Amino acid sequence: MTKKEFKKKEIIFREGDTGDTLYQINDGAVGIYASYGDSDQRLLTELSKGKIFGEMAVIEAYPRSATAVALEDTEVDEISAGEYGDYFKDRPDKLMEIMRSLGGRLRDLTADFDEVSSAIKQVDDGEGQDKSEGLVDKIKKFADVFKKSKSADAVSAESLRKLEQSGHSDGFNTKVETYNKGTIIFKDGEDGECMYDVHYGSVGIYVDYGKDSEKLVTKLGVNQFFGELGLVEDVRRSATAVVLEDGTTLEIIDFPSLLDIFKQNPPKFQMILEHLSYRLRKLTKDYLEACGIMYRIYESGYKGAGLEGDLKNDVKDYLGHIYE
Repeated sequence: MTKKEFKKKEIIFREGDTGDTLYQINDGAVGIYASYGDSDQRLLTELSKGKIFGEMAVIEAYPRSATAVALEDTEVDEISAGEYGDYFKDRPDKLMEIMRSLGGRLRDLTADFDEVSSAIKQVDDGEGQDKSEGLVDKIKKFADVFKKSKSADAVSAESLRKLEQSGHSDGFNTKVETYNKGTIIFKDGEDGECMYDVHYGSVGIYVDYGKDSEKLVTKLGVNQFFGELGLVEDVRRSATAVVLEDGTTLEIIDFPSLLDIFKQNPPKFQMILEHLSYRLRKLTKDYLEACGIMYRIYESGYKGAGLEGDLKNDVKDYLGHIYE
């Protein structure tokens, strides 16, 4: 760990930089910016004493996604990837702050993604301004997001394979239970307080479970996590999880047990962080793809009339991928 001082307006790191350190503010304040120094510069958040930033760099080796700037004379602790285990050993509250930060980003981005996907569906259904108040405004809003965005980090098949092939049941485990086919693990709308790790068998994630419109969104197998937002964020479940085969064995991970995992099985804790990071990067990519479609709709001059040609086909293909 190294103490560093930055003068007001001094850049701590830039968007696109490589790095393997995170920071905790001891004194002062830090602004996190997108497109810093450009005409469309945006202040994403302002952080004060005690807050942590730059944590993604110690989870996975990806370029910085934003620029950090000292808003006043500021002192920070700089913690490298190799040091963060020892650093947080006696600071579990700060470790949980990182988990909540990742969870909060996932929650907010999921809401944005759902909104843009819903708006695309309204366009495809032919709902103009007369039927859907503010639809054209939404199109412009998400078109602007696409214009101002930079390409999302690539989500490689190798990174997903790494997560799925790691032995989650190795070493220390928390509470483990076995279920029969058809058991409902949690229901859409219920309060969440834990996440799950599949040690054996499989689990289906459904929307509208038990209804005529029931849809299997995804099937999860061995060495996959699910339900993580119920652990890191105070949110209701957005889908229903159902056991797909007899003998399915799940590890139940709540907040106290997460701290035990950090202390007794650090590699697994790193897997959980990497899982959250992977989900965040993939969702960012999907969100920008949807905003790209909105940009094309906006550029087509859409004013409530139907779409035509390749754009119409691309919208239907997108919606088929998301909703069918």
